[in-house]
Amino acid sequence: MLKPMLACGKVYISESRNRVALESIEQAAKLFPEAAVVNKFEDKTYNRVGYTVVSKVTPNCSQDSCLLKSVVFAIVKAAFETIDLELHSGTHPRLGVVDHICFHPLAHASLDQAAGMAKYLAVDIGSHLQVPTFLYGAANREGRTLDSIRRVLGYFKPNACGNQWIGGPKAESLPLRPDEGPAEVTPAKGVVLIGATHWVDNYNVPIFSADVATVHRIAKHVSGRGGGLPSVQAMALAHGEGVTEVACNLLEPSKVGGDRVQQEVERLAEEKGLAVGKGYFTDLSHEKIIESYMKLVSV
Repeated sequence: MLKPMLACGKVYISESRNRVALESIEQAAKLFPEAAVVNKFEDKTYNRVGYTVVSKVTPNCSQDSCLLKSVVFAIVKAAFETIDLELHSGTHPRLGVVDHICFHPLAHASLDQAAGMAKYLAVDIGSHLQVPTFLYGAANREGRTLDSIRRVLGYFKPNACGNQWIGGPKAESLPLRPDEGPAEVTPAKGVVLIGATHWVDNYNVPIFSADVATVHRIAKHVSGRGGGLPSVQAMALAHGEGVTEVACNLLEPSKVGGDRVQQEVERLAEEKGLAVGKGYFTDLSHEKIIESYMKLVSV
């Protein structure tokens, strides 16, 4: 008996306070019973929600016959129909209503298949929704990374006081040409970044301090870019009164996982006399996602 090929799409949307919008988005996903939302992570302080969508993958997936691409597109379309980026505010950076989508191969699927889905989705979003769309990772012919595109587009710089991101982009022109869609950005929609990579974990560690600048220095020393832990990307984000998080992408979690990041943050924070809380993952593990999907579709 052939084992099923599975892949997932992680969809990060700039909204968690508008219940009507979230209900509309989730209803769109339910129109595809062979796919399943296996995890939803909401953060009202960041005003951001992440959905992990899983489905089976066929070897001959195409632009017009790719289930995972279709359900993610339905989610994206519902988000753009119900959310206005110009009315959005939060302490997490974002570039658009649908800020980021990443496809990951799961059981028996390949990275090339995930990249194909990312490219198909970018074409649909760019042409049908007229939103500038950038590709990264295995979906980008030059292999551009997510963080490199974000830096060019100004993702990491708050556009309001209090370490807040408020409203849509101020300029219509973009400093980088999108892979799909128009070259001009609409303030109410922003842009979308879509990629395909092997599995990535997201792990956040709260530090009990409102001093974002100090926590930023800790985050820099945690990250591989700053000479810290290899394959770890980290940034400091205000997260409610008196708390700043070291928010991390673990690009190779089998080599450097959450426990190692926790230890390093605690060590660096102790040097500055700061207390640290227990970190948390924003999604299920790779293995748990597969297990959850198989249970959901068998019901």
